[in-house]
Amino acid sequence: MRPESTNGTGGGGGLAVPMAWLCAEYIADELLRAGGLVEPGSLEYQAGRRTLALTVYLGDGTDDTPGPGSEDRLEEWLTRTAHGHPWEDWVRERLAARRERDGDDEGLALAEETWRRLEGTHLLATDLGALSAGPAAGLAVDESEAVWLPSWRLGLPLGHLALRLH
Repeated sequence: MRPESTNGTGGGGGLAVPMAWLCAEYIADELLRAGGLVEPGSLEYQAGRRTLALTVYLGDGTDDTPGPGSEDRLEEWLTRTAHGHPWEDWVRERLAARRERDGDDEGLALAEETWRRLEGTHLLATDLGALSAGPAAGLAVDESEAVWLPSWRLGLPLGHLALRLH
């Protein structure tokens, strides 16, 4: 039996959803729901879920534990989503490496589509980039200063907080 769903089409066509991608989305959804940081279904929630799903899917995964119960996997996800980590570059590199290794894989196609959505969807949010402006700027963030950000820039700290709350 192949580890994928064909959305009830019996294998005779339709969208195949590989188990690895399905598990990544499930883990991301469960972590965000358990964290209770934003309302499920909101744009912020979708950004966090997509960002976490991509992080889980593209993660090292050298062990066969699919869930967040593995401390090594959880630590890896925390490191990848931490402030200051070059997450955007890491995603691009991992997608390119997977494309080279796996070719036209259904899971990779879903991951690439998720990345396009994260980059292409912009949300009006407080600019947290002021935190990295240096020590002279201090740690104060003016929450009334909103800017349009790619949705992954909002989803990344949201995902990180959900992981911390796990």
